Amino acid sequence: MKETARTDQFFKEVRQELKNGVSEKEHPFKTFVLGTVGLDKMARQRTVVLRKVSEDLLLTFFTDFRSKKIIHIKENNKVGLLFYHPEKLLQIKIEGLARIVSSDPGVSKTWASLSKSAKKDYTTAQAPGSSIETPEVLEFLSERNYFCQVDIKPFKIEYLKLQAPNHLRVRFSSSQGLWNGEFLVP
Repeated sequence: MKETARTDQFFKEVRQELKNGVSEKEHPFKTFVLGTVGLDKMARQRTVVLRKVSEDLLLTFFTDFRSKKIIHIKENNKVGLLFYHPEKLLQIKIEGLARIVSSDPGVSKTWASLSKSAKKDYTTAQAPGSSIETPEVLEFLSERNYFCQVDIKPFKIEYLKLQAPNHLRVRFSSSQGLWNGEFLVP
């Protein structure tokens, strides 16, 4: 892909906006849409919170180990992520491989650092999505949690900037740890 040098600035912008999603409370990339496809071949989307972005663009979110998204990732670890910044008219699509991390010293350390109210999300007696009679009867466990993190290693990133006179679209592909960019017709 010959356009790498000309596309570097857009890749730097992608990296910075993703990092801002973690560090800035009101940044639009704080949340994103996660898409999975399990064995039923049905696309499922849900909004999750971006918790970490490493230097090599490993993206992390937290979830309940019993959730449907975990089942889908176990069945097919190829996932899609969609970020949108309404003020900048910037859309970032990411394709990557998800890895569930539940028994790692880092996960235990993260769990210990969560506030008491945040921990409640991972201690319900019933799995997320279970039918309940009324929200007031939700039961929480005191000695057990189902906290885990999901790390996503991107292999393709698409940058789309809506602007006049022409929109700008760039696809980045990872090969052997290096990112190459090419311009696309928007």
